[in-house]
Amino acid sequence: MLLAVLSGFILCTLAPWLTRSFGDRAGWLLSLLPAALFIYFLTWIPTIAQGEAVIIHYPWIPGLDINMSFLVDGLSLLFALLISGIGTFIIIYAGGYLHGHKDLPRFYAIMFAFMASMLGLVLSDNIIALFVFWELTSVTSYLLIGFLHEDKDNRWFALQGLLVTVVGGLALLAGLLMLAVAAGGEYTLSGILAAEDIHAYPFYTGMVLAILLGTFTKSAQVPFHFWLPNAMAAPTPVSAFLHSATMVKAGVFLMARLNPSVGGTDLWFYALGIFGALTMLTGSVMALRSTGLKAILAYTTVMALGTLTMLIGIGTEQAIIAAMTFLLAHALYKAALFMLAGALDHETGTKDVTKMGGLRQVMPITFLAACLAALSLAGLPPLFGFIGKELMFEATLGAGGALAAFTSLLALLSAIMIVAMAAVFALRPFTGRRKETPKTPHEAPLSMLIGPVTLATLGLVFGLFGFLPAAALVGPAVAAVYGDPITVELYLWHGINAPLMMSIAAVIAGLVLFAKWDTVLAGFKRLTFIDRFGMERGYEHAMDGLVAVAEWQTRLLQNGSMGNYLTTIVLTIVGLAGWTLLVHTDTPIPLGLFDVNLYEAVVAGLVVVGAVFASVTTSRLGAVATLGIIGFSIALIYVLFSAPDLGTTQIMVETLTVILLVLVLFRLPGFIDYSAPATRIKDAVVAVALGGLMTLLILAVNDVPVAEPISDQLVHWSEPEGHGRNIVNVILVDFRALDTLGEIFVIGLAAIGVYAMIRFRAEDKAQ
Repeated sequence: MLLAVLSGFILCTLAPWLTRSFGDRAGWLLSLLPAALFIYFLTWIPTIAQGEAVIIHYPWIPGLDINMSFLVDGLSLLFALLISGIGTFIIIYAGGYLHGHKDLPRFYAIMFAFMASMLGLVLSDNIIALFVFWELTSVTSYLLIGFLHEDKDNRWFALQGLLVTVVGGLALLAGLLMLAVAAGGEYTLSGILAAEDIHAYPFYTGMVLAILLGTFTKSAQVPFHFWLPNAMAAPTPVSAFLHSATMVKAGVFLMARLNPSVGGTDLWFYALGIFGALTMLTGSVMALRSTGLKAILAYTTVMALGTLTMLIGIGTEQAIIAAMTFLLAHALYKAALFMLAGALDHETGTKDVTKMGGLRQVMPITFLAACLAALSLAGLPPLFGFIGKELMFEATLGAGGALAAFTSLLALLSAIMIVAMAAVFALRPFTGRRKETPKTPHEAPLSMLIGPVTLATLGLVFGLFGFLPAAALVGPAVAAVYGDPITVELYLWHGINAPLMMSIAAVIAGLVLFAKWDTVLAGFKRLTFIDRFGMERGYEHAMDGLVAVAEWQTRLLQNGSMGNYLTTIVLTIVGLAGWTLLVHTDTPIPLGLFDVNLYEAVVAGLVVVGAVFASVTTSRLGAVATLGIIGFSIALIYVLFSAPDLGTTQIMVETLTVILLVLVLFRLPGFIDYSAPATRIKDAVVAVALGGLMTLLILAVNDVPVAEPISDQLVHWSEPEGHGRNIVNVILVDFRALDTLGEIFVIGLAAIGVYAMIRFRAEDKAQ
């Protein structure tokens, strides 16, 4: 399992070399890894189908009892199969779509890193490792969205997606840490799911809100939905992978994963139910007003993510069955539709659906695959998408309370608009009179068709004959999300009931809306307030505000004055540390001053007088001499406290320092008063405050014995372990050998630099 997760990172380092070596065949060769992973994950189905959840541990940091652990159950296995299976076709597709692109090697490298990050996210049992993979998906998706980095808009949209998801990720980290505390210090998902009384955690509300902020930003829930359509700046293979099986469903995955332990409360029920339903409707409306193929599909993804969030929030058995069925159906038809949109763009030179028409004669295979995938998107029988939509309607009707009417109404309205947009995708480019396009259209190559044709066909096969295989995938996932074993039986025909009536109404109204789509588009163009006051404008205003605040604080704090910087830092330290010392320390002040001997006070007084004189004198020679007095006084302190070796070292250093400073004095200009007297007084007050605080802290530390001093142990170790009676020398040479070696290296490097400067100076004079 560890190799399966990390293999993508390994291949990411080899992908550029393999791409340059194998050229056009590289995509087919590289696809062998996700294909092998798909087969490997298939072998887990018999075990997981029996209701088992397998936990695999690998030692990571044994000294801290930290393991790299993986949780394989129905939910993680379903996602792993989608990531690796769809990823296989995406890698093949990218070779055809980006054929001849100069940065194709870089694309494959980032794509495999992204795929490995997603596998790590869905399979991790340790929540810290999960968060690491979570952030890796944000970083790698940023690189993929901004792949065409020469374009300014692409860079902007990539940064937008990164900022939104990373800010949410910070909230998620806080929520996960709170969740671990609520579970009694358990940092594994398996332990958290088995923990009791998480709902009784005092900060449960804050914890849930933090987790939902992270998942909502990742899965583009209202009001964070705006970044997802803008991510369409990425090449189509990236869009197909992100929207069908990977990043945008990471938030849905985590909500589903935590549902058994965190869900089941009114907060969870209403937050996910309401925001999910609003996102579902928002995505449908925005899809209706779009004309770009990828934009249409992006907004229908927003609709799907909202639907999944709403179903997880409802949380009934029927809702969880509907969520997992809808997730599988959506992955199949959405990956196919995106790849078909890329084929149309690649072969016609335009993404605008209104500029296409009559392509079924020249692109018959694309037309057939588009019809199958679009029928599943619309939820028409006998496609697998129909089963997912029927279950969704049934779940909303059974939600209970006012939420049932709210979600059912919004689900019906969304279904109407999605039927219309599915018809737009399947019919507008291929039917009607032939329109001129920037490129002469023809059928896409095999590498670009094998994926969408296979996935669209699977949607039909699962709808007609695949109830058992689909249930084998959906059933264990439902049990993992619901928290208890559930028997899942999927049927194409459930009889004449309310969900069927809603489906029929959605199809009829959707086809009418499709017939009036041009009129609807014209109406949307008059609703300019959507663009002026939408959430994306809010994001732009927030970024402008952030820049304005940054400029203001830069003018205030980062003004180029080192004196102001030091004053701010020192006063902050004095304020915070001084307040803490006064409020939380019971030891009276002065601290331990009554134990000072007279001769110690005299030496300390010499240090103080020397420091004051060195600060106020205008004679450099006098200042150097005074600094020497300070240094020799400190050496005397070392001698008085039984450290003659340190005293000797201090005397040697001070003697050399004084000599060097005196030699330098002759080359320096005279003293100049750059600051006013008031400024010097302020600086003196700040300096005294810091010095006084440090003195009080040292005295307080000495008066509060926290533990036995380590010096006793070093004395005990000195002769038997270091074979020396000079404890300081043993510490420097043996116990801190590497530290001392580093200091010697720094001194040696400085000596070499000084020697080089002197030599070059001598050579310059000779010349």
